Amino acid sequence: MAEKKNQKHKNQQNSTIAVNRQATHEYFIEERFEAGLVLEGWEVKSLRAGRLQLKESYVVIKRGEAWLSGAHISALLSASTHIKPEAVRQKKLLLNRHELNKLIGAVERKGYTIMPLSMYWKAGRAKLEIGLAKGKQLHDKRAASKDRDWQREKGRIMKKG
Repeated sequence: MAEKKNQKHKNQQNSTIAVNRQATHEYFIEERFEAGLVLEGWEVKSLRAGRLQLKESYVVIKRGEAWLSGAHISALLSASTHIKPEAVRQKKLLLNRHELNKLIGAVERKGYTIMPLSMYWKAGRAKLEIGLAKGKQLHDKRAASKDRDWQREKGRIMKKG
């Protein structure tokens, strides 16, 4: 009985909060990193309720640190009265120095973009998956769409046969 409770608790902890589907459509994701976030208490409560939108968010690098901009976390109605929740404030990302240097070099020298891909819970902490990305051209998007459709059709054919 205790094992089932612990297993259920682990599954809850590793659940996804939000996914940025537009990022994989607009960009080629070359490399992925996991980053922690510096959050306020009301933001954590809102994330537990699933009130996050990553669609128009991006990562900027200022003074050698990575910051998440444009992510919209809407406050719960039960938020404290003495705090003024700011829905779209910049949040500091926690990465180790080696990863940060790699990202800075790719952005400054090679013209890459850093995109947030998804946010999830890991061991009770909110983690953000970010990707080193290169923009897609229109013909690349069409090719990706055709390939996705073909994979879907191939799966249907294999299921029937």
